[in-house]
Amino acid sequence: MQSYPSNGRIQQVFLLDRCCRSFLYRYIIAKELHNSSASANAITPKIKNRGELFVNKLDLSDIKDRLLPKMLTLQAQQNGSGEFLITDERRLTFAEAEQEANIIASGLRALGVSKGDRVSFYLDDAVNIVLIALAANKIGAVWVPINTDYKGAWLAETLERSRSKVLITETALQERVLDVASSLKDERRVVIGAESDITLPDAITFDALRDHAPLVPDYSDMHYGDTCAVLWTSGTTGKSKGVLQSHNAWVRPVESSSYYKTREGDVIYNVLPLYNSGAWITAVFRALYEGIPVVLEKRFSVTTFWDRVRHFGATQTFTLGAMHIFLWNAPAQPNDKDHPLRIAQMIPMPEALLKPFSERFDVELLPMGYGQSEAMVIGSTANAIGKVPFSSLGLPLDDMELALLDDDNQPVPVGEVGEICIRCLKPHIIFNGYFDDESATASAYTGDWYHTGDLGRLDGNGAYWFVDRKRDALRYAGRNLSTMEVEMVVRKHPDVKDVAAFGVPSKEVESESELKINVVLKPDAKVTYEAMAKFINDNAPYYFVPQYMEFVETLPYTPNNKVQKFRLRELGITPQTWSLKQSEYKVKR
Repeated sequence: MQSYPSNGRIQQVFLLDRCCRSFLYRYIIAKELHNSSASANAITPKIKNRGELFVNKLDLSDIKDRLLPKMLTLQAQQNGSGEFLITDERRLTFAEAEQEANIIASGLRALGVSKGDRVSFYLDDAVNIVLIALAANKIGAVWVPINTDYKGAWLAETLERSRSKVLITETALQERVLDVASSLKDERRVVIGAESDITLPDAITFDALRDHAPLVPDYSDMHYGDTCAVLWTSGTTGKSKGVLQSHNAWVRPVESSSYYKTREGDVIYNVLPLYNSGAWITAVFRALYEGIPVVLEKRFSVTTFWDRVRHFGATQTFTLGAMHIFLWNAPAQPNDKDHPLRIAQMIPMPEALLKPFSERFDVELLPMGYGQSEAMVIGSTANAIGKVPFSSLGLPLDDMELALLDDDNQPVPVGEVGEICIRCLKPHIIFNGYFDDESATASAYTGDWYHTGDLGRLDGNGAYWFVDRKRDALRYAGRNLSTMEVEMVVRKHPDVKDVAAFGVPSKEVESESELKINVVLKPDAKVTYEAMAKFINDNAPYYFVPQYMEFVETLPYTPNNKVQKFRLRELGITPQTWSLKQSEYKVKR
């Protein structure tokens, strides 16, 4: 194990003066005595403000330090014994993570990976996902997470379009990779697991990859604007696009997250998947920046959420979409307040639930925000508390300009709806373009203005509000879903003549929609709703299986033979509509 001397680069940020701390500690002790008999089974005591109030936040004012792998090196040097990555199976300190990443980087280099090459991973192993990503960046390579819900043709196309030098998977997922092995081309294959369990041809074990001396990192030829990751979007108007993320595109949002009020003893609890950019900026890279631990949960569970928070002693979390609505709708429990979680950002949180949710679970809710994969933080209410409504998109950060433009790229008046567009005032604050798609990159811009594809309006007080998505997509459970891509899958069924996928209002979250498909079948077709659901489940990510389905005689078309989806949305759920929740079909993940 390497040792890392301190050189004082950590900022010691004290959040309260001595008098306030004294009062706070008395309050903690009193509250502990009050709660001592409330939950004898709690795994960790409920101390929501324990510890000296400072954080191990990195000083990244020098742009040479704004590199993800160098941030790990700096934390290892100055906070080496501090815990970083936590799961049920593993707990790694920053020093241990640095050592592991350097070993993996050395192994990747031995496989021929060099600067600019892509390393894909198709994994559920969260700790190794983080280590592999940082290891790839240590040699200037680019990491590409592959959604583990992908399979069949969907997985094959994503792997082929990624054009990776190395693909890393695990024994539990290798059969899916084996099914599409013809798409792997010349990629080197690495499998996490016992050598005797590997069935993927020409694959080596992860242990063999790690059988190298640690790399000595050299960051001298790296730039904070270099592309370090490709994240595949769920698609909006066509095929998924690979978003090219620079180091600084990741660093910028975590550097602006001071509203989490991080202090010593804080632990982040992450329930988002690591193929989603939200997991990295709200949890993994924020933990790396602030020098605190992050718990990498395998998946979100309503029934175990609070028990798991107690188990890990987690004090911070981030939820997306309907996650927190599901928590709210769960039956009230006597120990709803008996947990260490003290602060949470839950987007979007309905205005009417702000106070009730906070009071029921005794947690401080953070302001809302707005971003997307291409521009991870666009607006925030955190920098305008008391000036704009909590549930608005807030105000843009000071390193960009926002404009609401019409279809002729002209500004719309206050109160009217326009597309949210961005002009960057500093370099490398949004994405570097789309991978292998110069046309899509060019069409996303008009001059210096990046078009988000989202519609918004500006109120008389200067606050921005989200209105709708301009592109053909819907959002459910925090996931953007392309209706066009759903239709592409359904059309492959031999009994389908035509199909339209669209959203119907979600009962849980007003700003989200549930998926419905209206299907026109070929004459004499015998397919059932359950059989159609199974076909979709077998050929696409599980969340492509619609919540609602209806076999119809025809679809409403325009004179140009385009489906009028607004008419379908107006019809919504009819007496003839099949409901997944009310059927006997069970979706397989």
